[in-house]
Amino acid sequence: MASVVHLIDTSLRDGHQSLLATRMTTEQCLRVLPLLRDSGYQILELWGGATLDSALRFTGDNPFDRLEKFRSILGDPRHGGVVIRSLCRGQNLFGYNPYPDNVVVEFLKEAVRTGGTRMRVFDALNDYRNLITAIMATKTFNGHAEAAISYTTSPVHDVPHFLNFARRALDAGADSLAIKDMAGLLHPADAFELISALKKQFPGVEITLHSHDTNGLAVTSYVVGMILGVDHLDTGHGPMAGATAQPPVELMLYFAKELGIPVNVNNTKLFPKIDAELRKIRQELAKVDTDPAHFGDPWPAEPTSEVRKLVRQAANLIQKRDRESLEQAIAIIEDRILVPQGYPAVDRKQLEAQIPGGMISNLKNQLKEQGKLDLLPQILDEVPRVRKASGYVPLVTPTSQIVGTQAAFNVMQGEPYAFVSEPFRDLVMGKYGRPPGPPDQDVLAKIAGGKELMRKRPADYVADVDLEKVAAENAGLIKGNRDLLLLLLFPAPAKAFLSKAAGK
Repeated sequence: MASVVHLIDTSLRDGHQSLLATRMTTEQCLRVLPLLRDSGYQILELWGGATLDSALRFTGDNPFDRLEKFRSILGDPRHGGVVIRSLCRGQNLFGYNPYPDNVVVEFLKEAVRTGGTRMRVFDALNDYRNLITAIMATKTFNGHAEAAISYTTSPVHDVPHFLNFARRALDAGADSLAIKDMAGLLHPADAFELISALKKQFPGVEITLHSHDTNGLAVTSYVVGMILGVDHLDTGHGPMAGATAQPPVELMLYFAKELGIPVNVNNTKLFPKIDAELRKIRQELAKVDTDPAHFGDPWPAEPTSEVRKLVRQAANLIQKRDRESLEQAIAIIEDRILVPQGYPAVDRKQLEAQIPGGMISNLKNQLKEQGKLDLLPQILDEVPRVRKASGYVPLVTPTSQIVGTQAAFNVMQGEPYAFVSEPFRDLVMGKYGRPPGPPDQDVLAKIAGGKELMRKRPADYVADVDLEKVAAENAGLIKGNRDLLLLLLFPAPAKAFLSKAAGK
């Protein structure tokens, strides 16, 4: 076991991306951040992922200003301040398409220098070539590059596959590793196998476990991580945890105490205040809430005698390590602890669809706006078929959106691939990188149009951007390098945002 398991809070990034369609404003985040700072966390996940795009489109916030404000509150990590972790999609940065190397370097330079010093870098396809430039740029500007394995299950995803990716990422210069289980698919039995293999193959390399409770597996897998000595666990606070987000930190503390494992969070006196503020924010954002009726009741500082008994039973079962005992532990945790605590019952259908929490949140929201929410079950049924046709790609941004959108088209058109989106065609053809498995040959023949598959590194197909030229062309709109970078990554929303800021 690790001497200390460090808990990382994700409430102000992944939490609201998974549960509230990424709609938390900078002001709302700032109401909670000082409380998190004073609770003992050394690392907080606060930036990256969908938050940049959403800030420009929906909340009217400048993403770099948000990061700068976060850093001012958390202090300098070189002198005891809290580290900010950001999520970066490798060569896709914080957008959806591969960007040229010079844009990747410039954006990460600005992000790291502004305060996002720990960068979690991942690739949706586990194509290590898409991490090389992002890792190099992060380290060049004195950031920490954490390479994340996009975890999924399929006939082509096994432990050797993940170990090979990890080896390539570390060889490219990554400082640490993460298991990024974005759809909550990591069964605790498989967690024992994968974590043990990673620790054996890469001794001394820091490992973070990240999962979502979408399928009811995450809490049990986190306890496995504790037992095996992972360095970090990603958790959320009560109202911004559970369901399609990360496991509740409060429950993980119960398990840590039962197992005698020390953790970094030492000031739980602030937890009720954090809970109350996040609860208020969920109510403020009820219109985009995926499940406004179920986001957990406040957790007591100490478990009730009944919950303590259940935690002990589950912990004992998990330590037996066999699949039958682990299934019993899962049932105890989900059905007898989390559901009575006010969290939603698990929808096991997600185990088949493999859709990550943030995508579910946004998909429901989009279908609701179109008056087509009744199609959601059919779309979820179609997603695995589309995923198989694309070569069993892991479902994480941007592939989750691409596959989900194509599944929606297939359902709405009444005939598979009667209409093919350009991003889905690009995904199958290799524009985003090398798919883990071969694409369905019939689908490929239907969409390829006689063109050859793209086999080079995705960035090799993208020409460098003349940054000075773009800056000159938008001189009346941008005030500096940050504005230029936002305009390059998010042309339409950034232009609208910057025009409004300039009074145009």
